[in-house]
Amino acid sequence: MESLFNLNGKIAFVTGAARGIGWQTALMLASNGAKVIINDLADSENLQTKIKDAKEQNIDLTTLFFDVSDYVQVKNAYSSIFKEFKRLDILVNNAGIMEDSMISTASEAHIEKTFKINTFGAIYNTQYASRLMARNNSGSIINISSIIGTKGNAGESVYSASKSALIGLTLSTAKELAPLGIRVNAIAPGFIDTDLVSHFSEEIRQKTISNIKLGRIGTPEDVAKAVLFFASDLSAYITGQVLGVDGGMII
Repeated sequence: MESLFNLNGKIAFVTGAARGIGWQTALMLASNGAKVIINDLADSENLQTKIKDAKEQNIDLTTLFFDVSDYVQVKNAYSSIFKEFKRLDILVNNAGIMEDSMISTASEAHIEKTFKINTFGAIYNTQYASRLMARNNSGSIINISSIIGTKGNAGESVYSASKSALIGLTLSTAKELAPLGIRVNAIAPGFIDTDLVSHFSEEIRQKTISNIKLGRIGTPEDVAKAVLFFASDLSAYITGQVLGVDGGMII
């Protein structure tokens, strides 16, 4: 069983990995043998401290700082990946934002920003990652959607739409890329304890937790474990699936 989780020799790329789900995913993949490249919009002292701490635990991470919503920057990033590693085995499209807004008051800037990062960024990365993966007739692409993208939520129509689009991307690219040996799956996290929900009041947090059947808020590690499953050979015969990681929030 342990050998099926073994990612030795694999090159993984995680977008939006400076914190939260992305950071824990990077650590999870690296801890199981992958060479992990992490992306975020810009460098920071906090991130460098985390990377240094990880290295002291024998977890070595490579960084690529660029805007996933910028097509040219994405193209250049994959040129760098190919130049240094000559291959890519795992892509985790994790970069995303969540800004609440009623549909009647959502601004054009808010709508465009949300889709550029959450949706366009994943499309751009999938396009270039799949080209690298096709060279070796293998690969795993994991899109981080949201349970809100599957069931919706009042006040989050724009965010929900951007995450629903990732599910459509997952289903279509799974069919398109399967003949090339590339699997594509999505994970739909529920209420996860990250910075995206840090602005919630204690009343809203408790109300939300009361609707979770397992009785607790999820952790970034909970999602990272699901990513590891899709990245590993344990899911070698699975593609085009959407896995809810929500503690029974939606049943």
